[in-house]
Amino acid sequence: MEEREIISVVQLNAWVKSLLEDEPAFHQIWVEGEISNYKHQSSGHLYFSLKDNQASVRCVMFSAKARLLRFRPDNSMKVLLRATVSLYERDGQYQLYVSQMEPQGIGSLALALEQLKNRLSEEGLFAEHLKKPLPFLPKSVGIVTSATGAAVHDIISVITRRCPGVQLYLTPVLVQGPGAAEQIATAIDLFNQHHLAEVLIVGRGGGSLEELWAFNEEVVVRAIHRSNIPVVSAVGHETDFTLSDFAADLRAPTPSAAAELVVPDLQKMKDQINELQNRLLNAIEMSFKQKQERLFYYQNKLEPEIFRSWLQHKQNSLSDPQQRMLHATTLLVQQRTSQWQNLCGKLDALSPLHILSRGYAFCQNEHTQDIITSIRQLRLGDEVRITLADGNATGKILEIKEQGNGGDQNA
Repeated sequence: MEEREIISVVQLNAWVKSLLEDEPAFHQIWVEGEISNYKHQSSGHLYFSLKDNQASVRCVMFSAKARLLRFRPDNSMKVLLRATVSLYERDGQYQLYVSQMEPQGIGSLALALEQLKNRLSEEGLFAEHLKKPLPFLPKSVGIVTSATGAAVHDIISVITRRCPGVQLYLTPVLVQGPGAAEQIATAIDLFNQHHLAEVLIVGRGGGSLEELWAFNEEVVVRAIHRSNIPVVSAVGHETDFTLSDFAADLRAPTPSAAAELVVPDLQKMKDQINELQNRLLNAIEMSFKQKQERLFYYQNKLEPEIFRSWLQHKQNSLSDPQQRMLHATTLLVQQRTSQWQNLCGKLDALSPLHILSRGYAFCQNEHTQDIITSIRQLRLGDEVRITLADGNATGKILEIKEQGNGGDQNA
């Protein structure tokens, strides 16, 4: 009877795993395909499948390798993987353990740049309305760049030549390699915290995309965005573009151009002022000559005899309106006087005193002051006041006779 060698599932999977890992052909192979079922775990590990038109294979990229990626993988992205073939013993399923990943059709740096640009643009970090104007004549300029590169010498040379009195503050930083982005962002924040400059130049000389990459890092872009000091980005040559250029208040094509943008050329300003001054003096002199010529002209015109004749003409032209105004005023006064006298006559005719002067009088009750118009208002013994034209008298009613009535009353 044949003797059987029985192994467990665990042993089988371990055996297969060792076979795969011991095979040199399965070490660090390159595989291309399309990502599907992509998952980015909170631990930093990446889990996904790599597929083509006919098959798929499971893949894992641990966080230590995933952190080195310059771009963000996603579903349907075509990639090229460098991986080792092994077996996940628990499930008995072989998979690729990825150590390197590159997007196909576009470099990883270019893809990473486009992805980060889109994300930061959606946040509004590149909005035009946030751009701050540069000061016209700054007293101090901050420079964030390498202390040994050609860029810093170009910037200093141009500024000192154009505007010698400006104070320059240099914060030397790494401009490429590990830690460069963090140093650049820290320097920008330092200038803002201590108000060391009125405008900042942030940049470096030219280079490849990899060499300029520090100025594409998110930490640098956000530092430029939050800066209260206007920032001029001066990275590389005229054809080089970084995300710092989009976040800055102004992009300069080169570091030298940045220096020209932040300070005016004082000598050119002086020349312009002198030119304007000369133009102003010439204009004043020309105007003075014109006025002098006009004065000579009127002096010749206004000789004594001619002037007296001109003055007499003006006086004559004024006398007619004056006479008309005087006549009209006299006529108006006469009309108003006549109207006033007429009104006074009417008032005098209606005056009770005028009536009294013709021998009439009026009688009032001494106590009530009521005017007596009828004998029915009187009683024997009433005291009355009689008013005449030249005075009044007091009396007592001794007798009352009603007109048309023969009867009388006696006191």
